Amino acid sequence: TTQSDEGNVFLTTQSDEGNVFLTTQSDEGNVFLTTQSDEGNVFLTTHSDEGNVFLTTHSDEGNVFLTTHSDEGSSIEFVVTGADGDVQTNSIAQANRVSPASVQWLKDNYEPAEGVSLPRSTLYNYYIRHCADHKLDPVNAASFGKLIRSVFMGLRTRRLGTRGNSKYHYYGIRVKPTSPLFSLNDDGGQSPPHQSPDSPSAKKIHSSQGSCSAGKTSSAYGESGAYERPMPADASPQTLANQQYLGDSDMLAFPDIEWGANPLPPGVTMTHVNTFSDLYREHCSTLQDAVHALKFSAVESIWKKFWHMGGNNNNNNNDDAMDVKDAFLSQIDEDDENNLATRIPPGPLQALMRARPVLEFVETADYALYQCLVDVLVPDVLRSIPTNLTQSVRNFAKSLEGWLSQALLGCPRQLQHLKIVAVSSLGQMLRRYTSLNHLAQAARAVLHNGEQIQQMLQDLNRVDFHNVHEQASWVCGCDEAIVSRLEADFKVTLQRPSSLEDWAKWLNKLVDDVLEPHRAQADFPLHARQFLLKWSFYSSMVIRDLTLRSAASFGSFHLIRLLYDEYMFYVVERRVANVLGRTPIAVMSEFLSARRENFSGGLSPSGISNGDRRQAINGVDPEKNEEPQLKKLKYEPT
Repeated sequence: TTQSDEGNVFLTTQSDEGNVFLTTQSDEGNVFLTTQSDEGNVFLTTHSDEGNVFLTTHSDEGNVFLTTHSDEGSSIEFVVTGADGDVQTNSIAQANRVSPASVQWLKDNYEPAEGVSLPRSTLYNYYIRHCADHKLDPVNAASFGKLIRSVFMGLRTRRLGTRGNSKYHYYGIRVKPTSPLFSLNDDGGQSPPHQSPDSPSAKKIHSSQGSCSAGKTSSAYGESGAYERPMPADASPQTLANQQYLGDSDMLAFPDIEWGANPLPPGVTMTHVNTFSDLYREHCSTLQDAVHALKFSAVESIWKKFWHMGGNNNNNNNDDAMDVKDAFLSQIDEDDENNLATRIPPGPLQALMRARPVLEFVETADYALYQCLVDVLVPDVLRSIPTNLTQSVRNFAKSLEGWLSQALLGCPRQLQHLKIVAVSSLGQMLRRYTSLNHLAQAARAVLHNGEQIQQMLQDLNRVDFHNVHEQASWVCGCDEAIVSRLEADFKVTLQRPSSLEDWAKWLNKLVDDVLEPHRAQADFPLHARQFLLKWSFYSSMVIRDLTLRSAASFGSFHLIRLLYDEYMFYVVERRVANVLGRTPIAVMSEFLSARRENFSGGLSPSGISNGDRRQAINGVDPEKNEEPQLKKLKYEPT
C-alpha cells in the first residue's frame, strides 16, 4: 500500500490466493481505477465523478461485457461474442455520447432481414430526427455506422442504385412493419421507406468485350446502365471541359466470394468474408468515382488509406515481420470505417488476403474495374482528345504501379503480385491507347489532304507487289488470294475520299474476314497472333520498297503504317477477349504474368510459381499436371 495524503493518491495492490486487486484513487480528480482477477474473470472499472463517465469491462465464461454509464445514471451493455465461441470485437466511437434511448429506438424500429437493404442516408436521417424529438445530441455518421453494426451483428454495406441515383445501403436490415417509420419517406411524407431486395444479377459477372458504356448487357460491369456521377463542387473549368471526352461509367457489379467446400481459415468467420467483400466493392466504386472526376492524384491516397496495415511496412521480406496487433491498435484511424484494418481484426485479415477464393475475387474485381477505367478515359481511340487530358492520363498511367506497390507494403506477397500484374496491364493499356489516339490525330490530317493522297497513290502503284507477294508467301505462308484482295481494297479505298473512320471500318472488316473461320477453335489466340505478325511483315515489305524508290510520300506512308499496326493490335486484342469471354485487360494480364514468370525464373515475388498460382486460382491441382481451359487459350510470349 502506498499513500500520499497531500496529493490524495492511494495505490493498493493485493494478492490473495492468486487473485490480484489494484486500486488507484485521486480524491481531487475523482478518478478511480480498479482491476480485479477472480477465478479467471477480469473486471476493469474506471470512474470519474465530475465527468460522469463510467466504463466497466467484465469477462465471464468467455463472454465479454462492455458497460458504459452516462450522467443520467442509465447504462448500455454490449455483449460481444461470436458464433461457436468466436469473439467479435466491436468498438463504438464516442460511446459515452450514445444514449440508451437511441439503442432502444434502433431495436424497436428495425430488424434483421436477409436479402433486403436500406439506404444508409435514410437511416441516419431518421436517427437525427429521433435525436431532435428527444432532445439528444446525435453522433456523426461514422459513429452511427459503428453503433448500428454493434446492435445488428453481421450488417453489411453495399452500393446500389441506377443512373444518377447511387447510394450506399445497409444490407440485411429492414424497417419493422409495426414501426411508425414504415409509412414515412426520407422527407417525412407518407410513403413506404425504400427497401430494396437484393438483385440476383448483381451477384453475377458476365463476359465482356471490355465496354463500360450503357446499354451493353454483355458487359462485366452490371446491367443498371451508365451512372452519371455528379462533379465535385471544386472542379476546375478545364476538368469540366474535359468531361465531354470521357466515356460512360456503369455501376460495377462483382460476384460474391465463392468459398464452396473449402474450409474457412482458422479464426475467419463468414462475417469477416462478407465484410471484406463489401469493403472491396466500396473501395472499387470510390476509385471509379475519383477517376471519372479526373482526380488522378486521389487514387494514391485511396489506395494507401484502404490497404494501410499500420506499423513500419518498409521491410517486405517477411509478411510476419511487423507486429500487426500493435500497429493495428496504435496507428489506424478508428473513425475510418472503410479501411480494412479497422473493420477486420489483424489475424483474420491476413488469413483472408492469402485465401484462394479471396484472391480470385480480388483479381476478378480488379479486371472489371480497370477495364471500366480504360473505357471511361479512352472511350474511342480515334476521337480527338485535348492534349492536356492525354498528358494527364499518360502521367497517371506511369504512376500507377509505383503508387500501388507502396500502398500494398505489409500485405501478403501473393496479393501484391496479383494486384501489381493487373495494375501494370492497366498502365500499359492506357499508354498504348493514348499513343494510338495521338497517331490517329496526326494521320487524320494526312488523310484529309487530297494532294498527299494522290502522291501516295502514285507511289503505291510503283511498288513491285509481285516481289512483295513472293517474299511474304515464303516467310509467312500468306494466302495469295487474300494478299491480292488486300492490295486491291487498299488502293480502292485510297482512291476515293475516305475518313479515318472509313479506314477503321475497313481494318475491322479485314480482321473479321481473316479470323472468323478460326473463331470456334481452341487455338484462336494463336491464329490472331499469327495474323498480326503476317500483317506487320507484309506492311514492312511495302515500306521497304517505298524507301528504296525514295518515294515522295514515304513519310505519309510511314505514319499511316504506324497507325494501322497499332489499330490492328487494338482490334485483334478485343476480338480475342470476346472469344475467351474475358475483358481485354484480363487477357493482356495473362500475357504479362507469363512474361514476368519467364524473367523471374518461373517464380513470382512471393517465391510461388506463377503457373501454380494461376492453376490454384482456376481450381486446378498443380500436382496432377492438369491444364485449365483458360491456361490453354492464354497468350504465350513471343
